[in-house]
Amino acid sequence: MTIKKTQNSEDDGSIRLQVIQQPSVDSSYLGDLRGSSFFEPQREGSNPTPTGQENTKSHNSSHWDNAPEKKLTLFALRLAILEKTASGLGALGFIWATVVLLGGFVSPLKKKDFWVVTVILLTEGTRIFSRSHELEWQHQATWTITDAGKHSFRAIVSSSRIFIRVIKATFRPFSAIKSESQQQRHIADDIQLITQTQVLPPTRQRTWKSSDVPVVPYAGWVFLSKNISRALYWLQLLSALACMTLSLMRLIQQDYVEEEPEDGNMKPALILFYALALAEALLFLLERAYWEWQISICKLLEQVNRECDLGPTDLVSIKRFFYDAFSSCINGSVFDGLKMDLISFAEELLHSDFHDEQLIGVQILQKFVNSDRFSSDTLRKVGSSTEVMERLIEMLSWKNPEEEKIRRSAAEIVSRLSGKRQNALRVAGIPGSMESVSSLLYTGRKFDTKPYEIWERHLVADQINYEFSAFNLLGLLILKKLANDHENCWKIGNTRGLLSKIIDFTSTGERLLRNDMVTESQIKAVKRSLQVVKKLVSTTGETGKMLRHEISKIVFTVSNIRDILEYGDNHMLLQMLGIEIITSLAMNQDAREKIGSTGGVIRQLLSILFKPRLTEDQNKVSIEAGEALALLTFDSVQNCNRVLKEEVIERLVDSLTDPVLQINSSRILKNLCAYSGSENIFCLRGVTAAAPTVLHSIMVEEGKILEVSIGLTKQIFRFMSPEEYDEELNRACISANNFVKKLVQILEKYNLPHIKVPRIRRFVVELVIWLMKSQEKYIQLFKKFEMDKALKFVAETTSELECYPFFSGSIGLNRQDQSLSSLVDLAFELLMK
Repeated sequence: MTIKKTQNSEDDGSIRLQVIQQPSVDSSYLGDLRGSSFFEPQREGSNPTPTGQENTKSHNSSHWDNAPEKKLTLFALRLAILEKTASGLGALGFIWATVVLLGGFVSPLKKKDFWVVTVILLTEGTRIFSRSHELEWQHQATWTITDAGKHSFRAIVSSSRIFIRVIKATFRPFSAIKSESQQQRHIADDIQLITQTQVLPPTRQRTWKSSDVPVVPYAGWVFLSKNISRALYWLQLLSALACMTLSLMRLIQQDYVEEEPEDGNMKPALILFYALALAEALLFLLERAYWEWQISICKLLEQVNRECDLGPTDLVSIKRFFYDAFSSCINGSVFDGLKMDLISFAEELLHSDFHDEQLIGVQILQKFVNSDRFSSDTLRKVGSSTEVMERLIEMLSWKNPEEEKIRRSAAEIVSRLSGKRQNALRVAGIPGSMESVSSLLYTGRKFDTKPYEIWERHLVADQINYEFSAFNLLGLLILKKLANDHENCWKIGNTRGLLSKIIDFTSTGERLLRNDMVTESQIKAVKRSLQVVKKLVSTTGETGKMLRHEISKIVFTVSNIRDILEYGDNHMLLQMLGIEIITSLAMNQDAREKIGSTGGVIRQLLSILFKPRLTEDQNKVSIEAGEALALLTFDSVQNCNRVLKEEVIERLVDSLTDPVLQINSSRILKNLCAYSGSENIFCLRGVTAAAPTVLHSIMVEEGKILEVSIGLTKQIFRFMSPEEYDEELNRACISANNFVKKLVQILEKYNLPHIKVPRIRRFVVELVIWLMKSQEKYIQLFKKFEMDKALKFVAETTSELECYPFFSGSIGLNRQDQSLSSLVDLAFELLMK
């Protein structure tokens, strides 16, 4: 089995497993040989905060790169300037005509000019009115996003064809208006095509969908709101063309009066009015030409959609954003649209009452948080909005099949948010957030019999196409990231039923682990559930103590891990995670006994410990198995007896020469000697064969090996007479003088408590006491090499660090019955005899 580390949108640094003949495990996951363990305290608060994302790439090629929608807001600004300038000229011409021409010259005004002015005013008024409302209707007409599956792209293309066809029709020659009926037939055909290709889910809304509102009853499709925008569009286009034609015609003819008095002003007044009307119409047509150039020729909407890393079906979202920006520029200041961005736009849509709008908003955010270019800004902005985060958390609990895509996208966003520590704290701080995350987990198994919960499961389970596996993976990924924080672990543990759900995903068995046809999602679900459990049980302090107690109480926890150890030969990563969980649980005395009493666990750990190793990865798994056994056998008579029943003393002694197993094998042998019952004394006699090895290690080794060798030596000497261990010293070519001198040197070297070898001075003092009690000659030797000075310095520098056999973070567990200071006092008494 190979374990390949990849980056994807669901799991930062996720592991993909592929089964091949040679089992292996990803060294990037397992890391180096453990430089620290539960036998050493860990300083807390210095770990780097997980970000849940790769460093974003720098894009300095253009100032548009990090916000492509700026092109649309700038385009909307320029259009709004042209639009407002044209409207201003139109308003000025309207005032001029009503006050000066029709008011001051209405009597002498020629009948022809009277009607031309009147027609221009009416058509211009119609255009301004239709323009002010066209955007409103056009804005609503953009809500055509559907869940049409394979037909969705075809529908977008069809609607885009209508859009381009209408725009192009604007700038055809004036004579082309004669073919309007033919164009309308093409539009009708396109509308029918879209209707056939779009497959809307049968959502049940208590309000009207704006694009389907029948404004006039029994009027058919003509008065549907989605068609009114088209009518208004053509109305203002025809009005502008009419104004331009009439104004240009009268400016060319200039037969306003037959003979105007020298002081008459009618002709200049008419020229000014027709010029204003012509300029206003030309500006409007210039705006339309600019629109056509950018939208149809340059394909600005498609370009921005592509630069935002959105798909073809998201083009509707870009259109809606553009219309929103344009409307803001038209209805308010021309600069209002510049304040808009796609992230804020998507956040607003999340609070809509319509599924289509919610889906647009959540999918934009989903794609942005998974983009290397936009994820940083998006996560920061979404994470700083409590309302948005509350809405996303609420979406996690939506179980209606019609809302499946919304729920899944929201889960992906929350999983990305949870990768940042500050955001993870905010997510967990939202009331009901853990319950919402828990609702993502569904295994199909029932552990309780409460009627409403069973009904809820069946409600979702009846939907055969519902993607439970995807939601399970996302839910476990969110919990995995949230569990990076100590406070969040406490909340996970106190959420009703959540721990049982997580443990349930660790259920495997032979049919799953030894099945070549198993899906990647099934293995990934087991892996993520084990990762979550590992983070919970390795939590420090009172929270960790509570979690270890609660998790060990779940009857399936240890048995599920046992199955992984027994059948997971092809999934070494799962075995590694399972062993790490056993190791953490073993810090609790009650859990230690439960693990040992679960049949097969100790046997499987021993099997993994002594399993032939061909790769570095297998070495690491064996090291972890040894550490688990060292914790399980600590202060547990029953577990020590279970290990002895496997008849492994000789193999443990032999493994003391194995650099990979030496440390943990020494710890296991020490525990077996210290805590086994008196009935096992005969079985333990075989441990004396390790004497030459551990004595040699004391003389030449340093660090952890030295520490465990000293601790084991004292236990070995308990099974030997004074003559026997003197003989062992001679066999190892070590004189009593050199041995005593070495012990004094060790205390002098480690003159202060050391975090990497916190028990080394304690073990030395214990061995010194044993030697002085066994033979008086050692008292004289220790006096000779000034052991009293070394002991005095130890007495002045003792600390709590040296009073515990193992640690949870910086907190010591299972305090020793006898403190180091009392041992030093006893050594002084013996030394002073």
